[in-house]
Amino acid sequence: MKQNVIWRWFIVASPILAAAYLLWPTYRYYELDKERTALAGDSVALEQWDESHGEDFQKARKGRLKLGLDLRGGMYVTLEVDVLKLVEESADPTSVDDDFTKIIEKTRSQTDNSDLDVLDTFLENFMGSGKSLLQYFTVSNALDPTEEAIEEKLRKDADAAVDQALQVIKQRINQFELSETEIQKVGTRRIQIELPDVKDEKEIRSLLQTTARLEFKRVLMGREMIKAFFAIDDVLKGKILEDSTSVDSTIVESTSVDSTKAKSDSAVAKADSAAVDTTQRDTSNPYAKLSDDDKLKAIKRDYPFTYMLGGYFAQNDKASMQPFDFILKKATDFPEQGIYRIVVGEKQLSQVLKILARPDVRKVIPIDLDIVAGATAEGRQPGMTEGGFYDLYAVAREADLTGDVITEAFPTYDPSSNAPVVSMEMDADGAERWAQITGANVGKRIAIILDGRVYSAPNVINKIPNGSSQITGSGNVEDANLLAVVLKAGALKAPVKIVEERVVGPSLGEDSINRGITSSIYSFALVILFMMVYYMLGGALADVALLMNVLLVVAALVGLQGTLTLPGIAGIILSTAMAVDANILIFERIREELAAGRTLRSSIEQGYAKAMSAIIDSNVTHMLASVVLIYLGTGPVKGFAWTLIIGALMTLFTAVIVTRAMFELYVSTGATTFNLGQKKTATTAA
Repeated sequence: MKQNVIWRWFIVASPILAAAYLLWPTYRYYELDKERTALAGDSVALEQWDESHGEDFQKARKGRLKLGLDLRGGMYVTLEVDVLKLVEESADPTSVDDDFTKIIEKTRSQTDNSDLDVLDTFLENFMGSGKSLLQYFTVSNALDPTEEAIEEKLRKDADAAVDQALQVIKQRINQFELSETEIQKVGTRRIQIELPDVKDEKEIRSLLQTTARLEFKRVLMGREMIKAFFAIDDVLKGKILEDSTSVDSTIVESTSVDSTKAKSDSAVAKADSAAVDTTQRDTSNPYAKLSDDDKLKAIKRDYPFTYMLGGYFAQNDKASMQPFDFILKKATDFPEQGIYRIVVGEKQLSQVLKILARPDVRKVIPIDLDIVAGATAEGRQPGMTEGGFYDLYAVAREADLTGDVITEAFPTYDPSSNAPVVSMEMDADGAERWAQITGANVGKRIAIILDGRVYSAPNVINKIPNGSSQITGSGNVEDANLLAVVLKAGALKAPVKIVEERVVGPSLGEDSINRGITSSIYSFALVILFMMVYYMLGGALADVALLMNVLLVVAALVGLQGTLTLPGIAGIILSTAMAVDANILIFERIREELAAGRTLRSSIEQGYAKAMSAIIDSNVTHMLASVVLIYLGTGPVKGFAWTLIIGALMTLFTAVIVTRAMFELYVSTGATTFNLGQKKTATTAA
């Protein structure tokens, strides 16, 4: 009997504890966010706070209950890739006639503001006109082109255009460091974007519709790059340059050791005095006697840029890469010739890019050099911080070639090694320039850059005379597909336009939250009051289960990484009505059994047994209707439906399992009566 009581208490208490565990990060996040917001005007205090609480803040932020744009504020955009423009541009200009133009116009009128597949509609209209695709389109590298081959090429180009736009938009949105953005393909030609906390809608709007820029630049990673890094250290430390336009200029030395502070026995004072000039790097180690914390602070102060970087070097492509450190080094310590690799941790990338974009920093980088980051993160390297890392590349400031010369790019396999590769074709003008570039850079690397980020930096093995290239080095099929998409960013001419846009300001979102909370409180209060008045003690028990139901629904949203929206709040309110309905069915059945003269224990058992089928039927049909909404609905409707499904599952748990455990706990005390609001109380022997 005692074990049964413990088990019932566990049934009641464990869901509450689990919900509290899931919701704790949400509470913790908003407490930390208040502290951080209060320090927004004090950069020094904010930096210290981030060092002390930053990790805890980010962890809480990741695990908190996420709010939708209608509650949080932000920008909701739907983009449409103009696939028909791509089809039009793919046709031979010398073959285009009035009939072709009419087909294009008819297709556009049918597909604008609709979900019809553009290419299917175009082909249907084209075949109905009695024309042949061979009259207007060609297939490169096909000796005997067919209608089917042209149709397949158009379809591949259309799919690639959408994938290309999706990749470019992801890369651009990442520049804004917005958290919890949602970017996904919808249908065959649309891209849906949710951007919480957007502060400059005009800039975002312009960025989304800007044409992608694909460039080929020579990789110039050598001693000049190292000098540039050292010079950036000096700029960030506030040193005065004699010639701010050249990295090779003599830098005025600052006092390296303050004699007054050097006499102090304090380790912090020693750290403060251990300034090291980054061009005349002393081989002695001023950090040797410092504690780990003080050493880190001193290094961050003396090397504000290079302390974030990791370096690797090899004499040639046959030698293994060896790590090196920038600390206490001179530029002349680094070889002029060899293979360099510079990496930056994922957490530091944002700060590094901000530094590189500063006007005073750009002045000390050679005029013919640019420093750019890789587009994708790789795995963790020894000695790096947690998370992945990005490569940093020194490349030529001016592009040797742009992506508009590329006519085709597709992933394939190397027949000799079966490794994934990317084949690239260029037009006549591009092939001629590519032959000159590759011929002059045999044994060197050329970076493929889209919107300022490096997607690949292959080595030139030999001169490529005909514009047909094979790019190796893709780690897997996904990498090869991504590189092919990037290469076609300069070849495909499919504009992107905004077809839907909604902006929700923070104040409107806050008002929505307040209204949602207020309406929820009123609805809960009415339900709770009704249940207590009509069912008395039983109503109070149902109210406890009702509050637990709401708590579990919200906790489930957190656990499933869901997002709470305004329709979601409506779904929670509706779920409470369903939960109360289940309790009412059970209570009425128990009242019937008590009126028939059964004992309290027997009435409870029979009441649950007889009400079970009705409860299951109502909740299952409830969930089936929600499933339909999920498959046929969009954003807010889906959120509403998911909340209903979670609410129905929690209703079955709280109304059937939790309330029964509460009843049995009550009966286990020896009680023989229970006030369910009936006019006459049945009293029986236990």
